[in-house]
Amino acid sequence: MKSQVVLAVALVVSGWGMSHAQEGVLGRIGPSGEFLELEHRVDGHVVKNYLPLHQNGGVRYFSAGVGLEERQAAYPPFALKLVFTAGGKPFVAGVDVTIQPTQGGTVIKIPREQVEGPWLFLDLPVGRYHIAATYADRKQELHNVAVTAGKQQTLYLRWVEDQGRGARIASE
Repeated sequence: MKSQVVLAVALVVSGWGMSHAQEGVLGRIGPSGEFLELEHRVDGHVVKNYLPLHQNGGVRYFSAGVGLEERQAAYPPFALKLVFTAGGKPFVAGVDVTIQPTQGGTVIKIPREQVEGPWLFLDLPVGRYHIAATYADRKQELHNVAVTAGKQQTLYLRWVEDQGRGARIASE
């Protein structure tokens, strides 16, 4: 990572399913730029969890969404968030993802080993992309996905096992 970016966002948690002593979740890119740090308090003690921050073709990305702390955290404002579901499971991990700019350019291939959670955040530059995701040898594709400046977009990829709901796009 050439430039050091540190983003700190506090999320006050309502307490649903958590200790009343837990004040919130703080998400930030670590000083080395190689991990995402999630920090929260439980019973007066600081607890930190770390998620790997990967880079491929100049694009940073990380996977999250496992456990309550990860689902409640506020994350850096990466341009694209992919959410994976299949077969009645609310979330799945281990998805291979390929992202290709529609106007040509570097193809980004993310192996399933780096998608350890059901959410994949990508810091993509502005442009249009073709996205292919493969789960258990079944592929979903989205064409001409527009990434715009200053706006995070969430894409839900659902496999056939989810009653044919297919992929859905939602903006945040």
